[in-house]
Amino acid sequence: MIDTRLTRALGLTCPVVLAPMAGVAGGQLAAAVSEAGGLGLIGTGTSDWTETQFTESGREAIGIGFVTSQLTEDVLKQALTHRLRAIYLAHGDPRPFASMIHAAKVRLICQVQDLSDARLAVEAGAQVVVAQGAAAGGPSGPRSTLSLVPEVADYLHHADHDMLLLAAGGIADARGLAAAIVMGADGVVMGTRFRAAKEALVTPAQSEAILAATGDSTLRTDTGHRVLEQDRATELGEAAGLIQSVQTADEILTTLSAKAERLLTHAQRTVISKTARRP
Repeated sequence: MIDTRLTRALGLTCPVVLAPMAGVAGGQLAAAVSEAGGLGLIGTGTSDWTETQFTESGREAIGIGFVTSQLTEDVLKQALTHRLRAIYLAHGDPRPFASMIHAAKVRLICQVQDLSDARLAVEAGAQVVVAQGAAAGGPSGPRSTLSLVPEVADYLHHADHDMLLLAAGGIADARGLAAAIVMGADGVVMGTRFRAAKEALVTPAQSEAILAATGDSTLRTDTGHRVLEQDRATELGEAAGLIQSVQTADEILTTLSAKAERLLTHAQRTVISKTARRP
């Protein structure tokens, strides 16, 4: 078990949050992730679809994610009628909805893509900040995960904000989880890896396409998303090449946690050993 501030605060056994992927992260997947020791979040769709997914999740405590710029008070009120562990807001100013979420005593998770977003998350009183970067940044593209996560960590530390920090963007295996923790994150948000979970709302053909894909097999669309070259309707992260099998959410998290723990232990021993040998 990897013990972090995230696992302690939310009572998890694995510091992984399921990305609330619309049309993919339904009630069964969210429930399976939560049951396996992570935090499961469902994506949003029509009101009827969302209610169906809450029903599908059973009694397992999960959360839900929204595109903030498309969220309304009525939709949020309806979501808050359910027993929620968290609400995840991305792509927009979270402050107009923060008071409702806090009043319901639900954790607010805010995805940020730069420092100005991080400041809005702080003003909204978010308990968790997700530094959403890209596998590789650039002057005209999103910030790189490798630079964004440490910078947000420094900002939260120096501003004396006791918020949990999660890393997201290009993380799909144990190496990504271990690296995120070393960079100062308390855990990660993973999407692409769970597209190949048995509980995900994907077709067999989409699963096969994911397994056959590599990072080179994806194309960037006008909206900046990555999609499989052979199926432009399937958004997919550049970490697709790291996915080798379709597994249950429990199998994914168990393997991920065990391998990441070994990597962190090995890295620590290697550093200590090299330091001890110095003259």
